[in-house]
Formats: sequence, C-alpha cells, structure tokens
Amino acid sequence: MSPTTRPWRTEDVWARLRERTRARIALGRAGAGLPTAALLEFQAAHAQARDAVHAPFETGELRETLARLEHPCMSVASRAGDRARYLQRPDLGRRLRPEDRERLGAPAGVGRPSTPDLVVVIGDGLSATATMAHAGPVLERLLAALPAHGVDVGPVVLAEQARVALADEIGEALAARQTLILLGERPGLSSPDSLSGYLTWAPRVGRRDSERNCVSNIRPVGGL
Repeated sequence: MSPTTRPWRTEDVWARLRERTRARIALGRAGAGLPTAALLEFQAAHAQARDAVHAPFETGELRETLARLEHPCMSVASRAGDRARYLQRPDLGRRLRPEDRERLGAPAGVGRPSTPDLVVVIGDGLSATATMAHAGPVLERLLAALPAHGVDVGPVVLAEQARVALADEIGEALAARQTLILLGERPGLSSPDSLSGYLTWAPRVGRRDSERNCVSNIRPVGGL
C-alpha cells in the first residue's frame, strides 16, 4: 500500500456525535423518505410532545414535599380557565383570576414575611410533564440553600394555566422583591420535559421579557 493510500472506512462517522446530543442527526434514508425506525421514533416523540402540552397539572407530590419541609403553599389559577382557552389566549394565562389576586393581596399572616425577598411560583406552562417531573427536586434544593444566604422566601405558589408573566402579578400582590417561576417550556421533539426558571426583580404587571433572567432546559439530560 502506498503512503498516500488510505484504507476504506466502514465505521459510522456520526456515531460519536450522536452520543453527545439528543438532536436528530444523520437519520439515514429509505428512498426519498426516512427509514422506518427513524420515522416511528419521530412519531412517538411528536405524540409525547402533544401529551405534555395537554397533561393535567397534578400538584400532589409538590404539596407533599412542601408539607414535609413545613413551608407554606398557596394555589392560584390564571384567567384562562381551561387548557383550550389557555392555548388560544396566551394573554389570559398572564393574569390572575380576580379572586386569587384579592386573596394574595390580603395582609401577611404569621410565618409569612410581609415583604419576602423571593416568592417561588410553580406553574404548568406548556408542559405540566416537565413541572411535575423536575420542579420538586429543584424547589427542595432551593429551599434548603437560600436561608443560609439570608433570603426570606415567601409562600410557594402553585399556579394553574400559567404563563411566565403570571409571576409578575403574583409577586406584586405578595409585595415580593423578586419572583422565580418554574414552569414547563414548549415541548420539542427531543425534549417533552424541559423545565425553565425565570427570575424577575421588582415584579409588577407590565414587566417585559427582556427584564427577566432565564435558565432553560432544566432536566437530567439538559446538557445534551
């Protein structure tokens, strides 16, 4: 074999890259279409994404976690009312029901800071699947770590049919210095369970998205 001759390569040159990402790359083809296995995987992922959008927000485990930690909890809902209206009217998902706004604005009780440094809101967003899977562990670690830094954490608010901006009105009603809302993001075809956290200083109705900090794709394989 001459020095310039190279042996024929039969290995899959994409294999190492596929090991490092969940993105759909180098799927191959069967004629003008995808191979059967790749097509079935795509259809399954699409079904998972649709299911995540429409999944009900079950808060039982979150309530159990907060009860074990002896941390106060409140429940609210947006003006969307139900899932269909939530998807059709994003604006309604950004505002509290009037009765919830009035209840949150009531005077602070025993054990509830009158002006908490932080209020954590946990919402379903566009993937209750993500919220139910990952918000609990994140919340537990936050509540364990923040008091050591002198942060007064107000009641955790569980919010149904919630958009990101709903935390602005919640924080304003509770006179919070800042809010952190954890909620499920719009599912992708490789990420039906992506949780995000949005931190907003001096929350009030009318805040712009550019006034928030965001950490996205919070999940065990979020780095892939």
